[in-house]
Amino acid sequence: MESLTVTAEKIVFGGSCLARVNGKNVFIPYAIPGEKLEIEITKTFRDYDLAKIIKVIEPSPYRIMPFCPLYGKCGGCNMQHIQIDYQRELRKQMLKDCFEREGLKCPEIEIISGSDKNYRARLQLTDGGLNEKDSNTIVELENCPVATKAINDYLKKTPQALRPEGRVHFFGDQRIISSDDAENPSLIIANEEKADLWQQKRVGKSKKQPKNKVKQRFAGTSGVMKNNCTIRLKDKLIQFDVQGFFQSNMEVLEKTIDAITYNMGGEIVLDMYSGAGTFSVFLADIFKKTILVEHNRDALVHAEINMSGKPHETYGLSGAKWVQTNAPMILAKNGPFDAVVIDPPRSGMEKEVCDWLCKNKTGQIRSVSCDPSTHARDALKLVKSGYELTKLYLLDFYPQTAHIESLAYFEYTE
Repeated sequence: MESLTVTAEKIVFGGSCLARVNGKNVFIPYAIPGEKLEIEITKTFRDYDLAKIIKVIEPSPYRIMPFCPLYGKCGGCNMQHIQIDYQRELRKQMLKDCFEREGLKCPEIEIISGSDKNYRARLQLTDGGLNEKDSNTIVELENCPVATKAINDYLKKTPQALRPEGRVHFFGDQRIISSDDAENPSLIIANEEKADLWQQKRVGKSKKQPKNKVKQRFAGTSGVMKNNCTIRLKDKLIQFDVQGFFQSNMEVLEKTIDAITYNMGGEIVLDMYSGAGTFSVFLADIFKKTILVEHNRDALVHAEINMSGKPHETYGLSGAKWVQTNAPMILAKNGPFDAVVIDPPRSGMEKEVCDWLCKNKTGQIRSVSCDPSTHARDALKLVKSGYELTKLYLLDFYPQTAHIESLAYFEYTE
């Protein structure tokens, strides 16, 4: 196919740069805004094309040599060719674009960041290696420059053939206190045989029975689950399942917790989509009572352990179901929430949850998101209902990638 010469325009969500050829949008991976490029179209669609770089004719002053020999082959990082401070500015611009597309006026976006290398504590290996980009081919490796020292120590001393088969979760960080592996004290390798946590023996019982059929409190399980990991996060012990969801960047997570809890406090707080209760553990220090809602009951097993001794109630059901069946009872019993912390999945808040927040006008909402498009969509609904978007943070959990997480403050004053 004939090559074309274009100038890369803005970077778009996902990390490719936009260019235009005969009025048609062309998306170019590994480009940097402002560069003059020789490209070749690789795929053609009705509304846009995909292209690859043949030659960088006029490179950006921010273009650097990637530090990983597998860059471009491994399916992980896609921004290593960009100087780190400029990377963060580009991610900030992508976040801003998503909010402005919804017609929202953004406050100045602040960046919460940490180390740009050796930060990633969670990693999934397939047959001991990484998946090649857009392929099921396994890339062998002895070092991943964005993974933590604990993971790289394991990769260096463990030959590929001796690593676990299949797709396996690793969690490695110096904050781990639960490893019983003398050779790898800062590493937990998941046993990928699925265990039904709810069939294991429970310890302890809730003293109060709820007035409805949904259990408010989960008592936890015996402490012998194979994939438990306990870390010391700031001054707290947090337990979670290595196979389940947990953040990958502990340094940025600790800073995010500070930002979420800043200038908050009161009688009662709601932690919606609470997971294993990571935020709740810290909210319990500044609120008299914490309500946790999470549909994944396996995660709530760990949340109960993490919240032991702290006044709280846990609800193992979806947010949509909770606002319909439980919220009215809780509001009648405790009065309105002083604050809400909400951390939904990539799809964003359930419609019923967002509508409930819009209706109930909680004084403070701290909204965490792993998708800027759905975050902006939900933010627009809150702002239209009377909330003010007072702060917006880029949470730089994944340097060297185009992945964007964000934290927004919403305030309601009558």
